[in-house]
Amino acid sequence: MNKVDVVIIGGGPAGLSAGLMLGRARKQTIVIDEGRPRNAVTREAHGFLTRDGISPGEFRRIAKEQLRVYPSVSQAEDTVVSITGEDGYFLLETATGMKIASKKLLFAVGMKDRKLGIPGLAEVYGKSAFVCPYCDGWELRDEPLVVISRGAALMHFAPLLSGWTKRFVVCTNGPDELSEAERDDLRDHHIPLFDTPIRAILSSEGMVNHVVLEDGTEIPCTGIFFKSELVPGTDLPQSLGCRISDTGVIAVDEFGKSSVPGVYAAGDASSLMHQSIAAAASGALAAAAINGELNREAWQKTQ
Repeated sequence: MNKVDVVIIGGGPAGLSAGLMLGRARKQTIVIDEGRPRNAVTREAHGFLTRDGISPGEFRRIAKEQLRVYPSVSQAEDTVVSITGEDGYFLLETATGMKIASKKLLFAVGMKDRKLGIPGLAEVYGKSAFVCPYCDGWELRDEPLVVISRGAALMHFAPLLSGWTKRFVVCTNGPDELSEAERDDLRDHHIPLFDTPIRAILSSEGMVNHVVLEDGTEIPCTGIFFKSELVPGTDLPQSLGCRISDTGVIAVDEFGKSSVPGVYAAGDASSLMHQSIAAAASGALAAAAINGELNREAWQKTQ
C-alpha cells in the first residue's frame, strides 16, 4: 500500500502544474495519467507564454522531466478505477492493481471527445479542423472557413470567430435550432447558413479543401471550426458525491475545492476554458490550496 499526501488524477497541464507546486512544497504526491491526452491530435499548442507553438508531446516531456527533480513526486501511467474513503484517508485502486492511500485528491482529468460522427472529420481534426480560435485562430486568420455548429453555441461562436476572419460560412449539419432573429443576424453579417446534413469532409494529408453536403453542395474552405461533443474523462468524482455543474464539469470554488471535503479539481475537469495555460494556472492554484490545507491540519495536530 502506497501512502501519499496527494493523488493527482490526470497528467495534462493542470495535473503536471499541480505536481510541480506540490513537489516544491515537499508533499508526497503521485500523478496518475493514462497517457491518452485529448490534444494528442494537435501538432502545436498555442497561447502558452514561452511555449507558444510547442507540440503537446514535447510539452509533457519537459514537464515530466522537471517533476523528476522533486523526490516527493512520482508519476505512473495507469488508470484509477475505484476510490473509497473520505478526507484524510482516501483509498484508490488502479487498473494495474496498485493500491494507494491518500489524504487529498485532485482531479485533473480532461474531457474526452465523443465519436466525431462526420465522415472525414477525424482525418483533419487537429490539422486543419479545430475547436478553439484562441488556440488556432491566428493560423487561420483571414482564411475561408466552415463553422460546424448550431443554436446558442453558434450564436456565441460566430461573433467570436469574426475577430480572426470574416470569411466563413456556417453548416449546422441538420436543423439550425435558430430563431428568425438569429438567422437575420447572420444574414446582416453576410454569413451564409446551410442546414443540409454534411455528407463528407474532403481533404489531402489532413488539410481540408471542401465540405460536401448531402444535396451535393460543395463548400471550398481551408479550415474548419466545429463544436465538439465532450464527455467527462472519468465518472469517479460523481461516485464520490462531487456536485456537477449544469455545464457538466465538477463544481468548485475559486481555489478548486469541490463540494466533497478533501477533493479538488482543476483544468478541463472544472472549467470550460480549454486552454493549456488556463489549465496549468488552475492546477497551480488548486495545489497551493491543497498544500495550505495539509499544512494547517499538520499544525493543528501538534498543538
